[in-house]
Amino acid sequence: MSEQHQGSCLCGQVHYSVSGEFDSFYLCYCRHCQKDSGSAHAANLFSSQAKLTWLSGEALVRTYQLPNSRHVKSFCQHCGSALPAQLEGLLQVPAGSLDSELILRPRAKIFMASAAKWRKELKEVPSYQQLPDDLDT
Repeated sequence: MSEQHQGSCLCGQVHYSVSGEFDSFYLCYCRHCQKDSGSAHAANLFSSQAKLTWLSGEALVRTYQLPNSRHVKSFCQHCGSALPAQLEGLLQVPAGSLDSELILRPRAKIFMASAAKWRKELKEVPSYQQLPDDLDT
């Protein structure tokens, strides 16, 4: 039986389905992924055979490919959420855009030479289940 996943953007105007298995799952720490995620890394799933189907909002999806690179990002033009992208026969799905449960775990952290220095100290940062009451603003 083929895997089936659903996903959407933050504003809910774009919904998609992916039919098929993911080949890999990477946490990418390259500078390009830091810039387009606004974080320490991007979390992307890849598949050479899965099929992407836009269920709603396909007209809102925009894709940017960094010139002279394989770096591509699709996003909702309304809310900016990262969405699946196709590049050279490879489907890239931002893991955080999935609404369905993902049991696959990251295979590796890649481009660690470009990793932000502050990410090394994250184990020492306190964790909360929700926004803390004493949030410094």
